[in-house]
Amino acid sequence: MNIHDSILEAIGNTPLVRFNKVNQGIAGTIAAKVEYLNPGNSVKDRMAIRMIEDAEKDGRLKPGGTIIEGTSGNTGMGLAIAAVIKGYKCIFTVSDKQSKEKVDILRAMGADVVVCPTNVDPSDPRSYYSVSRRLTAETPNSFYPNQYDNLSNTAAHFDTTGPEIWEQTDGKVTHVVAGVGTGGTICGVSKFLKAKNPNIKVIGIDTYGSVFKKYKETGIFDEGEIYPYLTEGIGEDILPKNVDFEYIDEFIKVTDKDAAVMTRRLAKEEGLFVGWSCGSASFGALEYAKNNLKEGDLMVVILPDHGTRYLNKIYNDNWMKDHGFLESRKFATANDIVSAKNGKSKLVTIDAATTVGEAIKVLNQVSISQIPVKDGDQFVGSLSDHSILSKLIEEPGLKNKPVRDVMEPAFKFVGMDNTIDVLSSLINRENKALLVRDAMNQVHIITQSDLLMAVTN
Repeated sequence: MNIHDSILEAIGNTPLVRFNKVNQGIAGTIAAKVEYLNPGNSVKDRMAIRMIEDAEKDGRLKPGGTIIEGTSGNTGMGLAIAAVIKGYKCIFTVSDKQSKEKVDILRAMGADVVVCPTNVDPSDPRSYYSVSRRLTAETPNSFYPNQYDNLSNTAAHFDTTGPEIWEQTDGKVTHVVAGVGTGGTICGVSKFLKAKNPNIKVIGIDTYGSVFKKYKETGIFDEGEIYPYLTEGIGEDILPKNVDFEYIDEFIKVTDKDAAVMTRRLAKEEGLFVGWSCGSASFGALEYAKNNLKEGDLMVVILPDHGTRYLNKIYNDNWMKDHGFLESRKFATANDIVSAKNGKSKLVTIDAATTVGEAIKVLNQVSISQIPVKDGDQFVGSLSDHSILSKLIEEPGLKNKPVRDVMEPAFKFVGMDNTIDVLSSLINRENKALLVRDAMNQVHIITQSDLLMAVTN
């Protein structure tokens, strides 16, 4: 009989599936490595069990221990499955941009989940990186896998995913495309395949708001490249040790919108109900293939996870419309609004250490009703004349206190391609303005007045 002793033995040996429709007009063959057919519905099952087993072998993880990890959801799922089988507890930290489904699934597997803010520096004590480290220090008999810097991540794909691709293509693979987050998947696969054939091209998919592409091309870690984005599971504002740039030939950046639209095309045209970063990888692969793939070439695109993680996001028509990814009519965009200002209105900010009284003077001097608050290079809050007035009436002495004591949440960042209908839905009593970052990494503010002007022009 062929019966697995546990679900862990079902990890790996996922199929390659040929693209038939989304690649129309492109030479060569493009095949998807369908990783959602792992037990936890993602490629992360492979490295999760490897990190645990390596830690068991060298004593870092002991019986009855607690696994604590920062995750975008999929690594957490792989760790949670292994923990159920092996008898460990789990605590996971996630950023607040992760889908509700991911959080619910982790909790369903018995894990405790701590949701942390996205728009903070990695070293900020509130970031999901910092919180996971703090919880590890506070929890007896705990183990912090640290998927970003734990080289068991890369080793798992060197030992399994790479050999599978080589065998499934009879060694004829010429190109591999994968999203880059922790870096373990693409670098482990590349390290194995390039040892077999150094001519294989490995293309990493990055997202706008992430540092990888520029770092590969220039060797410069540019903090100006870092800004909020929506796509989950790829891109980073750090350089994980698992990202070995030697094994990635080049990077292609893909927008949130192009990734989301392509993800839905994969479902409708190829029957592949996959996750958001799968759309990123596929869109980037097709863009590269248009000019570089030729007859006889065989490109493998790694599709890391399943669409059930994103039912309330990219597979929800209302959510897609709210973010300007599905448009029923043509609207002006944030880019149009910024361009119309023609550089005439420079963004005015105040420091979090500024006193409330000084902040009021700034508001009056430049005749604005709201202003972003910064702490160094980070946007940490906002201030509006209406909120200050209400608080000063209750407590006049506030005028001598720093702005950080009275500020409201930071204005949301949005993409330059978001349309007026989307922008207007995001401006409300709690969020009185929006911020956008242009191609030159300059930040601009969009107010309700800007939207009214755009609608009437």
